[in-house]
Amino acid sequence: MELADFEGRWTLTRRIDDARANAPGRFEGEARFTAAPGGLAYVEEGRLTLGTAPPMTATRRYFWRAVPGVVRGEGATGGVIEIDFADGRFFHAFPTDAARPEAEHACAPDHYRVRYDFTAWPAWRAEWRVLGPRKDYRMVSDYRR
Repeated sequence: MELADFEGRWTLTRRIDDARANAPGRFEGEARFTAAPGGLAYVEEGRLTLGTAPPMTATRRYFWRAVPGVVRGEGATGGVIEIDFADGRFFHAFPTDAARPEAEHACAPDHYRVRYDFTAWPAWRAEWRVLGPRKDYRMVSDYRR
């Protein structure tokens, strides 16, 4: 998997299971990865419905960048994709040579864990588990060309 493989438009559907609020959520929209200096700008836009509330427009922005090969035992090489928040703060990173990489983000007092699944590429999934004093949810995002 290389950073350039993500470039373009993706249909995005997301399911949110919030155990604390007992209010399921759903997002339907589009994610775009656009070439930008140093990587890819990520923008998702769509409609978010939480529980019985009326749907609302939702947008997220990140920046994805490739960090070239790192030597890993027996001469194997692999890179890393780093993901930053829109304001430039580091969010998380995952290795490009894994079909199901995992990553974590600590944002005290909450803890975020993501598991990506690229085994059905070009369809792929990001599954987040978020726990904290006020948070307890699972969020599954499916991307398709």
